[in-house]
Amino acid sequence: MIRTARLAALGVLSVVIMAAAQTAQAATFCDRSSEISATEQDRQLQLVAIARRELEGGDAVAALVSRSGTDLSRFHINYSHSGLALKDSRNSPWSVRQLYYACDESKARLFDQGLAGFLLSAGNTAPTRLSIVTLPGIEGERLAQVALDNRQALTLLSSRYSASAYAFATRYQNCNQWVAEMMGFAWHERAQDAGTESAPVKTTAPAAPTATLPTREQAQDWLKSLGYDPAPVVVPSHLVMFAAQFVPLVHSDDHPIDDLYAMRLRVSTPAALEAFAHQRVPQARRIEFCAVDRRLVVRRGWSPLPADCSASEGDEVLTLAD
Repeated sequence: MIRTARLAALGVLSVVIMAAAQTAQAATFCDRSSEISATEQDRQLQLVAIARRELEGGDAVAALVSRSGTDLSRFHINYSHSGLALKDSRNSPWSVRQLYYACDESKARLFDQGLAGFLLSAGNTAPTRLSIVTLPGIEGERLAQVALDNRQALTLLSSRYSASAYAFATRYQNCNQWVAEMMGFAWHERAQDAGTESAPVKTTAPAAPTATLPTREQAQDWLKSLGYDPAPVVVPSHLVMFAAQFVPLVHSDDHPIDDLYAMRLRVSTPAALEAFAHQRVPQARRIEFCAVDRRLVVRRGWSPLPADCSASEGDEVLTLAD
């Protein structure tokens, strides 16, 4: 961890501790959801119903889904958490398979959660955001196949969690990094088979276990070979970098020293996963939903909504029921 030079003055140290405390309150990274009002819950459920119709109306069997949650606005990040929505999930259709850190057990685990629970677990966020990238064709089918295979999905799970995990190291892992490594594993094999004809993969049952299960090192090598290159998260100040060491489940000892000095950390974020999906699956579609009060803005396309969720020409604006 880079520390600001000679933080000896008591006043400066107090500011750092206060900043760390505020950050810790906003970033627990656990599987515990905060309580939300009945009004907020109703608003989120209406958003989910509209989003679910988008999934059910398409021909994909897998989708990348991302939601708002931990406030990362100081890093100009609107989405904090991603998972894989799977049409043939054995939990319920279009349940989201994702990594959460189980605080009570002090370890990362995979959870299958309905789309409503996925959004509601973010707690009371303003605005409420949900992004869906549908993954049609053989790429989506292959990703669904490996994600539904428990042995393969768990093989790429690390018990050591860091919200700021470096994208190309195996010391830690965050929720989005697990999704990235699943993509690397699924699409590397797809890339190898691209020159051969094959029938579409059926995902009504788990894939047969492979003779050799993947390792996280292999998955990250495959991601690199497929062009995965997450845009760096720019840390806005040395003060924030220093304060981060006081936040539970945030580590930086896996990052290259040059990145730390430059305060540009390569972390798997929902935006990085969406860019990778767009690159590898040209027919993928992105639908973004943003609810502010009783107004829901729906945007179809790869240009993200602004931070205030203001609508532009071509966006759909809906009024949610009271």
